[in-house]
Amino acid sequence: MPMIHIPKAEYVRRRKALMEQMEPNSIAILPAAAVAIRNRDVEHVYRQDSDFQYLSGFPEPEAVIVLIPGREYGEYVLFCRERNPERELWDGLRAGQDGAMREYGADDAFPITDIDDILPGLIEGRDRVYSSMGSNPEFDRHVMEWINVIRSKAHLGAQPPKEFVALDHLLHDMRLYKSAAEVKVMREAAQISARAHVRAMQASRAGLYEFSLEAELDYEFRKGGAKMPAYGSIVASGRNACILHYQENDAPLKDGDLVLIDAGCEIDCYASDITRTFPVSGKFSPEQKAIYEVVLKSQEAAFAAIKPGNHWNQAHEATVRVITEGLVELGLLRGAVDELIAAEAYKAFYMHRAGHWLGMDVHDVGEYKVGGEWRVLEAGMALTVEPGIYVSPDNQTVAKKWRGIGVRIEDDVVVTKKGCEILTSDVPKTVAEIEALMAAARTQAA
Repeated sequence: MPMIHIPKAEYVRRRKALMEQMEPNSIAILPAAAVAIRNRDVEHVYRQDSDFQYLSGFPEPEAVIVLIPGREYGEYVLFCRERNPERELWDGLRAGQDGAMREYGADDAFPITDIDDILPGLIEGRDRVYSSMGSNPEFDRHVMEWINVIRSKAHLGAQPPKEFVALDHLLHDMRLYKSAAEVKVMREAAQISARAHVRAMQASRAGLYEFSLEAELDYEFRKGGAKMPAYGSIVASGRNACILHYQENDAPLKDGDLVLIDAGCEIDCYASDITRTFPVSGKFSPEQKAIYEVVLKSQEAAFAAIKPGNHWNQAHEATVRVITEGLVELGLLRGAVDELIAAEAYKAFYMHRAGHWLGMDVHDVGEYKVGGEWRVLEAGMALTVEPGIYVSPDNQTVAKKWRGIGVRIEDDVVVTKKGCEILTSDVPKTVAEIEALMAAARTQAA
């Protein structure tokens, strides 16, 4: 089955939409991600900058996008590496200038080595420069060098730009609203990640290590066509599940413990982000089940609050109320629910928010507040819903039977016209479903 990708026409539409928002007689300049060195002369696997990818789909380093609305010879200029048979033998094929125009839709393309000679001429006479100011200090210096070249010729009539504007505001607001094509790719990433979580549940047993389950995840990601996880996978068993960003993934899995897996792959630079918590040996203890049911109930309340017209924080508020009520019912908190919420007493057990924007970045761009008010949800916005309860192993205020239990349940949703679509519903989530899946896997193995 062929991989799902963002179609070329979508990149054209995005560039056009951005240029329509730019002031007349302006220019936008955006660099590709730099190559990151892992150690000595070995590089990390290359991953394109999300903003650059969003506008171009161009996968190579050492490239710069230039958008010039109204330019007679073409509005989209791409600087990139030239073809080089010797380097391509070592590092892989390059698009070159012909490929940049033929395959990636550039109106004009120049060698990146010529940028110092050509770009000042493209900037000259423009009133406003849009760039990713502050996010790439080295590139900011280059921009100022190009501006200074123009300033040095002012006595000859050259006109340097008068204004510099961060591109983020326009671009990140565009990225917040997912198109049908984007949702399709995110759905694909979610389905691959769902299969990975199911595989990990089926493989789980005491005596393995956390990394054993991480290997199952990685296998399913790659088998599905994902080049890499969207972030460092968390496989946290026992008390490790109470460490929110646990990454060691090297402890043994023990009978009677829970294991929390927070992991997702990315497809065509779009992330998925799933968390499931399940018993190492397939059966929840009464205490584990009790806490799990509260978290699950709080997530359902959040889903109900995600729809157009509701604001961003309503889903979080819904989880806080259900979790606080549940903690009181279980005896982990004492007092009136409203007072406990007002005093944020729940934060001893639930210290993070219920979710975040999701897209090309796992913690995606977009403002959560507009004009000091929580943002109102609209169709096309994508977010995670991930409530949790974590009872610290060192919490002396609760009975010993609860200590060291950490539960988080996370799904990815897209806001629809009437509510939300859960992209990650292919992973079992109820206690009965999880126990049945794991029991069936054990029967097959036997």
